Amino acid sequence: MAKYEAAMDRRFGLDPGTLFRGLKKDPMDFEWSYWIEWGRERILWLLAGHLLVSQTSRLLVEKYKPWCLMVYGMAACWLLLGIKGFAVILLHAAISFAVAQFQLSLLSWLCSLILLSTLRIPAVEETKRKWYDTENEYYLLLFTVSVRCLFCTSFSLEYCWHAPTQKSSHSFPWMLAYVFYYPTFHNGPLVNFDEFSKQMRRQEAFSVKTNLSILIVGIIRIFFWWCLAELMIHLMYIHALYSSALPLESASYWALGGLALAQVLFFYVKYLILYGVPGLLLQMDGLKPPALPCCVSLMHSFTKMWSSVNDIAASTLD
Repeated sequence: MAKYEAAMDRRFGLDPGTLFRGLKKDPMDFEWSYWIEWGRERILWLLAGHLLVSQTSRLLVEKYKPWCLMVYGMAACWLLLGIKGFAVILLHAAISFAVAQFQLSLLSWLCSLILLSTLRIPAVEETKRKWYDTENEYYLLLFTVSVRCLFCTSFSLEYCWHAPTQKSSHSFPWMLAYVFYYPTFHNGPLVNFDEFSKQMRRQEAFSVKTNLSILIVGIIRIFFWWCLAELMIHLMYIHALYSSALPLESASYWALGGLALAQVLFFYVKYLILYGVPGLLLQMDGLKPPALPCCVSLMHSFTKMWSSVNDIAASTLD
């Protein structure tokens, strides 16, 4: 590794270490670098604000908790994406709700696909880029709208599949509470509407002591996973190596196999964090979070890995 470190540093610009001083880190995993940067800047603070609003509402006004969290999610969206980004998400939700009134699953699917396809129209892309000063801000809108479209699809399909007597629980305010639920707002994980609404309506005994212990244990576990992920990108340079032909050509088959295993292990640890943080907040809100991805070292087929990662998406169709 040291043999090629200088060459990779010249080509990719290895970043100075943050957690581990004296070591340089691999910046080539865009998803990890992107969400860590946004997390440090704003998202973690907004998640902390959600936690405060959630626990206060559970303690004082349990009955109105969904609406308190909906208002907070809208305010957070407005703060991060601006009034225009907020309007785009609200418009997508309104269109999906209007189409769902026809109670045709195929029509709801077509509506979702059309809304997603608008993200790739060059004129629309250019217009949205002009709303923001940086590409990172535009990408945040792009990722958020894509994930929100999945949530709108879940609501629309649940609306189509339920009997007319159950439609009262599928109102537009409940759709907004679901779409603007902040822990899952930017990157998931996905939770289908029926599970969300049932668990949000459920009023149960609230214990500050129990929730505090869940929070402390959860933070310790996520911090451990984050340290492990940072250690991997400080020592292994997996993604930079995959972008460099010379080290790969000179590596043995055993070394290439080790690199492939390291790649999927980092993928696994990354999603333990990216889904673990919102999962912890779901628990704090009294909801059941989706299961985290299975460890890739215990699998003999990568099909099962994708099945594990996409279990939550599949649950939207249950």
